[in-house]
This record gives sequence, structure tokens and C-alpha cells, in this order.
Amino acid sequence: MGTEPREKIDSRALKAWFYSGLLWGLALLLIPVAYLILVNIVWDLPAWYGWLGVGLVILFILWEAVIIPRLKLHFWRYEIREEEIDIRHGVIIIRRTLIPMIRVQHVDTEHGPIMRFFGLATLRISTAATNHRIPALSREKAAELRGEISALARVSDEDV
Repeated sequence: MGTEPREKIDSRALKAWFYSGLLWGLALLLIPVAYLILVNIVWDLPAWYGWLGVGLVILFILWEAVIIPRLKLHFWRYEIREEEIDIRHGVIIIRRTLIPMIRVQHVDTEHGPIMRFFGLATLRISTAATNHRIPALSREKAAELRGEISALARVSDEDV
């Protein structure tokens, strides 16, 4: 497969993923909190189920907002070459994907409210078979890569 991809995703991804994980965790926290409220009013069930749920959600928040973002930032790599796009990601199982430029059908960028707040975007690369993504690039870098891949894919298509 040649050399490992060199480019890293933007370090601002840590903050964006932290807040995203925190928001998901707080939304999940509503479930055991609602249980704890209703167990006193409506049900005759043990309250420790609710407290167990609160503890599990706190562990989920630590995992999703603190640990996983650092691992993603460390392991995500990509490189755009003239003939292919090389993407490496994963924590326990590391996946390496080579996308030939000739297979690229279209490239676009996307960003939700949290990513937009931190000036980040995800680059989505579509082929006939599947979609690939490179997350948490600066919006400028994502736009630059979108144009570069689009131009390289057009050149590859003309060569066929």
C-alpha cells in the first residue's frame, strides 16, 4: 500500500467532538432522570435503576466526549494523490481505504451547527459503490480539497 497518509484532521475537532458528545450525553441523561422522577410519583420500582442509568450515561459522556475524540484525532490520516485518495482511520480496527480518482463521482462538504461554530467541515467523496468521508477539516481546507479532487477526478475521467 505504500507509505502511510501524512495529512491530519484539524485539531479544533477535539472541541467540536467534545461538545457534540456532551450534548448527546445530556440528551441521554434525560432518560434516567425522568425515571428517577417518575419512580417517586407513579411507579413502585427501585430508584437504584435510575442511579445506575445516570452512572452509565456519565461513563458514556466521558467515553464519547473525552476519550474517543483524542483517539480519532490521533488515528485519522488522509492524503490526496494524483491517482488516488488514501484514508486511514479506526482505533481498534484500523481501516485503510484507497479510492482511485477514476472512481470518484462527486465531492461535497457538509457541516452541522457545532462544526460550523468551530469553522470545520466534513469532506464527502462519493463513488458508485459507497461514500467516504474525511471529517473535521477547516472549511477552507475542505473547499480546497473538494476543488482539487474534483479537478483530479475530471482529468482521470478524460484519460479513460
